[in-house]
Amino acid sequence: MDESLTAEQQLLTIDDVRAAARRIEGAVVRTPTAHSKTLSRITGADIWLKFENHQFTAAYKERGALNALLLMDETQRKRGVIAASAGNHSQGLSYHGTRLGVPVTIVMPKTTPMVKVMQTEQVGGKVVLEGETYDEAYATARSMEKQLGLTFVHPFDDPVVAAGQGTVALEMLEDAPELETLVVPIGGGGLISGMATVAKALNPKIEVIGVQAQLYPSMYDRIKGAHLPCGGDTLAEGIAVKQPGEFTSRIIERLVDDILLVSEADLETAVALLLQIEKTVVEGAGAAGLAAVMAHKERFAGKKVGLVLCGGNIDTRLLANVLLRDLAREGRLARLRITLQDRPGALYKVMHEFDAHSVNILEIYHQRIFTDLPAKGLVTDIECEARDRQQLEKLIAALRAKGYSVSQVELN
Repeated sequence: MDESLTAEQQLLTIDDVRAAARRIEGAVVRTPTAHSKTLSRITGADIWLKFENHQFTAAYKERGALNALLLMDETQRKRGVIAASAGNHSQGLSYHGTRLGVPVTIVMPKTTPMVKVMQTEQVGGKVVLEGETYDEAYATARSMEKQLGLTFVHPFDDPVVAAGQGTVALEMLEDAPELETLVVPIGGGGLISGMATVAKALNPKIEVIGVQAQLYPSMYDRIKGAHLPCGGDTLAEGIAVKQPGEFTSRIIERLVDDILLVSEADLETAVALLLQIEKTVVEGAGAAGLAAVMAHKERFAGKKVGLVLCGGNIDTRLLANVLLRDLAREGRLARLRITLQDRPGALYKVMHEFDAHSVNILEIYHQRIFTDLPAKGLVTDIECEARDRQQLEKLIAALRAKGYSVSQVELN
């Protein structure tokens, strides 16, 4: 190791990442890095995508978990490993631990959705449900580590884990060496720590930008000295971390050029775009990079930008909701609230206007009782499908011209 480097810099070097790459080669998928013509046109940047959602467990977390497992001695492997995680780390560690014959215990909060428990068990992990929050599950895992002599594998705040995650950047920059900017999601900071270490070593001029959900700006607050609130129900639960890593914070402070925040609407739009355009399923965290580029087009315009689709584990019902909400934002789906007089033929006349404008009616909801209208008043909500926003606006204008009170129920 270069003695001219500070102790902090020696925590993680590109040589560590290269060694990790040799160690895990053949056991994880070398995912493709592909150029997106359509996303480049939409964003005004030159967009390259790294498809980490193509890993066996559908997330990059396998890389760091496997690197950590392979660096353990035989005694550690025989006793087994433990982690606290309700996300992709639990699946990556369980899958490779089981493959290598290492017993894996994962502590999850009792509030963890059963689908995540089942996914972890399906790849060989033993799940212990303890506590109501991640912090309580984490405390239990550290306690079991000592009691049972297990080895704790942190999901992000560990140089060995970060070195494994950094192999993503080695592959990206080998496949697309012309990249000028990397946009990387940040939860605890393991992925961006490893990737920034590689990127800055290969090209000091490359720009590394982190992305966090607005609801969980923990690393943003730490690095920028801000005091934004942290918490809430985010689509990007994979990066919903309240307490960023200590080790990763130091790496990020030194190597990452900026951190951007993205809204829930930005994340939803990015998930929908990637499915519609690239025909690839990503979770909220996996879409964070594209969300940032879409929300800050001027900043990235004309640049060669690499995005990491870091994971694809999203609940199918949630994905369906995201896609429908995206159609609503585009004006292709809508709920129109129309006030009518409660008399024969009133609804028929309204439906005639929908037919005249070729707008398809999906659902009709009547409200006679729980309304502040007079007893003979009637509120009707009509969910409908239009070709585009312009067609919908023409229908609304026609209804209002006929004297109807019409409002559109907006998304948050």
